[in-house]
Parts: sequence; structure tokens; C-alpha cells
Amino acid sequence: MSEFKPSGPVQQPLPLAFINGQALIEKPQDLYIPPEALEVILESFEGPLDLLLYLIKKQKFDITTLPVAQITAQYMEYVEAMTALKLELAAEYLVMAAVLAEIKSRLLLPKPPAAEEDEEDPRAELIRRLREYEVVKQAAQDIDQQPRMHRDIHPVQVSVTASVSPEKIEPDVALDELVLAFGNAMQRAAAFEHHTIEREVLSTRERMSRILNQAHADHYTPLEALFTVEEGRAGCVVSFLAILELVKEQMIVCTQAGPFARIYVKLGAYEKD
Repeated sequence: MSEFKPSGPVQQPLPLAFINGQALIEKPQDLYIPPEALEVILESFEGPLDLLLYLIKKQKFDITTLPVAQITAQYMEYVEAMTALKLELAAEYLVMAAVLAEIKSRLLLPKPPAAEEDEEDPRAELIRRLREYEVVKQAAQDIDQQPRMHRDIHPVQVSVTASVSPEKIEPDVALDELVLAFGNAMQRAAAFEHHTIEREVLSTRERMSRILNQAHADHYTPLEALFTVEEGRAGCVVSFLAILELVKEQMIVCTQAGPFARIYVKLGAYEKD
């Protein structure tokens, strides 16, 4: 028996996907899709009252009668779906579930005949909150449907005329105002002044070397001869510090014959008794 071959063109199988530029014709046998890869999109609600209002309108219930049993069952299905998908539940959703369960239990419990007339309907508070929320939500939707122009967007029109030149108006300033403004400017300028601190050119080590050259070992030199008047106060301070340092190092000797007498300086160290 001969093999049958079609005379016309053969339709090539379509690729399932392209991976790194290569066409995938057959589905892999070990293909596994984890459950976490499936995404389920639920209706998003702004709170438990929004969810309750959505369930009431979806089932076309009358909000004034509020069938608590059916609403509670549908509400719990939504909460369980969120829990099964590992979504974070706000605490207010769980609080509303507890409120619905309490209202349902109060409606199921038998009541004494005398208390039926005085007891308030347990659904009244929840119905009041739902009606208030419905009014506010409807107002927000009405505002959102209004045109954006002149509410969020404001048109701007600017006309530029090149031929018109602005008129220059000279200011009318009195002389005393100019003097006051100049004084204020000088005060602000004085506040931004800065002082530059320069390094002193005088050196204590250099003055110690000079004093050693001026003093002698065989005769005394007057102390005032070691100071230079032209250097001013800074030079006198440096010379005095240099003399104290040399005395400390026992390189010079200072002697005085009596109180308020002239002080003399000589090279050498103090003699020990």
C-alpha cells in the first residue's frame, strides 16, 4: 500500500510562543503553572459601607428593608475570597462583619410580646449610615462628572502687541528718602565686612638666635638693648618670650643688683650653690 500524499500545500503548525527567537511548536510535557501565577481581580471598595452598598444595588434590594441574612452571606463570601487570596484585610471590614452577625442574631432571637413595640429595629443604625454614605458618594460622583474646564483647568490668554512700548514713569523721591536709603545700604554693607587674619612674621625661635648673638659670655648686656622699638608691641612680646625661653634652657643669665635696678643679660648658665 502506497503512502497518501496530499497534492495541495500543507498548513504548517502555528507556534505557541517565541523563546529567544526560536518558535515553540509543541507544548512541553513538564509544563507547570503555580497557583500563585493566577491573578484574580476583585472589585475595589473604599470601605465596608461601600461594599454593602454595592451588594444592595447589585441584588436590587430595598435599602430601607435591608435583608440582613442575604447581605451577610454575600459579605462573608467576599471577605473569605480576600482571605483565600492572601490579601490584607482592613480591620473595619472585620468589624462590619461582626456588626452584621450581631444584627442577624438579634433578628433571629425570639422577643417577648411586650418588648416588640418598644425595641428599636437593630437595622436602623446601619440603614441610616448606608443612606448617608449613598448621598455623599452620589454627590462625589456628580462633582466628578462635571466639566474639568474652569474647575481643574483654567485657560490663559495673553495678547502681545509689539508696537506698544510701556511708558517709563520716573519715581518721585525726596532728598531725605535718598539719604535714608543710602544710610540703610551702608549699614547692610558693614554687616558683610570680614576680617583677614594674617600670620605674624615674627618668630620666637629666630628672636632666640638673635639674642644669643647679641649677648656675650665675658660681659653683661643691658636687657633693654635686646628690644627693638621699631617693631612695636608685637616685637617686644616676642623678645620677652625668647628671653624667658633662653633662661629656662639655661642658655643666658639675667641678673639685677637691687629692686628697680637695671637688668643685665649674659651668656651662660646659673651657678649652683
